[in-house]
Amino acid sequence: MSKYSNIIKEIFLAKFKKGKKRIPFKREDLATACEKLGYPLIKNLGDIPYSFRFRKELPKEIIDTAPKNSEWIIVGIGTANYEFRLAAPSKIAPAPNRQKIKIPDSTPEILKMYAPGTDEQALLTRIRYNRLIDIFLGITCYSIQNHLRTTVKGIGQIEVDEIYVGVNKRGVHFIIPCQAKSPGDRFGIVQVLQDIALCKERYPFAICRPIAIQFTGDNEMAMLELAVSEKQEVLTLNVVDEKHYSLVPRDHLPFDELRRIATNE
Repeated sequence: MSKYSNIIKEIFLAKFKKGKKRIPFKREDLATACEKLGYPLIKNLGDIPYSFRFRKELPKEIIDTAPKNSEWIIVGIGTANYEFRLAAPSKIAPAPNRQKIKIPDSTPEILKMYAPGTDEQALLTRIRYNRLIDIFLGITCYSIQNHLRTTVKGIGQIEVDEIYVGVNKRGVHFIIPCQAKSPGDRFGIVQVLQDIALCKERYPFAICRPIAIQFTGDNEMAMLELAVSEKQEVLTLNVVDEKHYSLVPRDHLPFDELRRIATNE
């Protein structure tokens, strides 16, 4: 077991009591756990909870204490302050059986030449050039910032892959934070909680609509609108809407197919 796993396990088990649904801890607790376990003080203590929030699975000893159909997550509750919370579920993957909606590919050929692949950057670029946020939500959207790293009150430091602003036909404004995932990854509730908190703090007069996007093939992507609910202190990650798109050349959309689609509408 890694140092990080031993440290986070030490903190959790020292504070855990059966029936608890929220277990706060501080950065100082990480330093204390290092000392207790005989480890040299880790320079970047904040990387320990960060890794379990976004990259690593919690140790089995922590996982096994969660009630049935629930799991523990770590959320930020302020600068250098954290909390174990229960979620059910905490992560979601795109559905495997969704029909793919064909969209004429508007990605410039030179971008395909110099930025191929299915990583998160390539995904965000394809989404932007093909206006898929607009198509998915049915509103006019504009990208206003990408790779934002900032601090949110009550949470601490956060990162957002890309943020769009949108407006509908009635003039209602929307803020759309996007999280992009590589193929095979799952979308996490921690990111959605952070996105919602950022929108409330920075854009209080706009409606927040968090979006998760992922390549499901070379020219195919899934898009999910997500929301978070809470009942009896247990968080739940919900899918509001989900669509899968396929970017195709013009000759892959014959008029008879377009006529059939229009008829089905």
